[in-house]
Amino acid sequence: MTRRSTGWLAAMLLACTVHATAQEGEEPSLSIELNSLAPVEGTCRLTFVATNRLGEDITHAAYEVVLFNSEGLVERLTVLNFRELPDGETRVRQFDLPDVECDQLGRILVNGGAVCDGVEAGLCMDSLKATTRTDIDFGK
Repeated sequence: MTRRSTGWLAAMLLACTVHATAQEGEEPSLSIELNSLAPVEGTCRLTFVATNRLGEDITHAAYEVVLFNSEGLVERLTVLNFRELPDGETRVRQFDLPDVECDQLGRILVNGGAVCDGVEAGLCMDSLKATTRTDIDFGK
């Protein structure tokens, strides 16, 4: 190996070590971001971005959510099935809600974890970090 390739290899190993150490220092979390809402043929399509940083694969996750209208009244209670969420990966999930007008939604509450398989009981709710990129309040 030449000095140049040895130096490059050392730099790459150092970068990988720093990245791995940063991930190890992070608090385990499951983040779900309400990314967008869009009216689609009589439904309101919700798009979520979910990232599992729990250190374990979630084999099946589903959340009970409450939809509030813009006046703060409960519009609907439903379960959103996020399916499998592999550790260290990001997944995009979309849900079409029939007979819901996107512009009438004011808040989405994560009421509880309906299903959380593959990890310790309660971890899907306890470690949940809910955020939004929309004007809709989203959280637990």
